[in-house]
Amino acid sequence: MNSRVDPAALYGLLAEFDSAEALLQAVRRAREAGFRRLEAYSPLCVDGLDEALGGTREYVPLITLGGGILGALAGYFLQWYSATINYPINVGGRPLDSWPSFLPVAFEIAVLGAAFAALIGMLALNGLPRLMHPLFELEEFRRASSDRFFLCVCSQDVRFDPQSTRGFLGSLGALAVLEVPE
Repeated sequence: MNSRVDPAALYGLLAEFDSAEALLQAVRRAREAGFRRLEAYSPLCVDGLDEALGGTREYVPLITLGGGILGALAGYFLQWYSATINYPINVGGRPLDSWPSFLPVAFEIAVLGAAFAALIGMLALNGLPRLMHPLFELEEFRRASSDRFFLCVCSQDVRFDPQSTRGFLGSLGALAVLEVPE
C-alpha cells in the first residue's frame, strides 16, 4: 500500500485484482453495497462488466440526431433566406421558394452537422481531452494494460469513506488497495 493521503485530496481508492472474474464479482458486490461512482480497468474485454458497472443510456446518437436536424434546418434556411428575402432572382420562371432545389444542400449540411455533433458530443461526454489522470501517477496502475484488473471507487461517491471503503475493498479479495491522490 502506498502512503496515506489527506482524504480531501483523494481521487479514490484503487483495488487490484488478478483475474477478470474477480474484478467482475467485485464490481457486482460494490454495486450491491451501494457504490455508484465506480471505474473498472482491464487489459481485455470483460463480458458483463459494463452492465455490472451500471452502464448508462447512450447519448451520442441523440446528440448526432440533433446535430443533423440543426444542420438540415440551417442549410435549408440559409438557401431559403438568400433566394426569397435577401437576393430574389427569377430563374426559369420557378417560384422563389423552390424547396426541391434546396434539399441536396440541406442534406449535405445535415450530414456535416451530424458528424461534428457526434465528434464533439463523444469528446465532451468522455471528458476528453484529458491529458493527465490521477491514476497515471501510480506505478502499480501500469499493469492495467498487461495482466492486472483494477476497480476504483471515486471519492465523490456518496457512500465513500476512506476507512470503511478500504476495508470493503479488502474484503472483496483485492491483492492491494491503493490510495489515488487527486
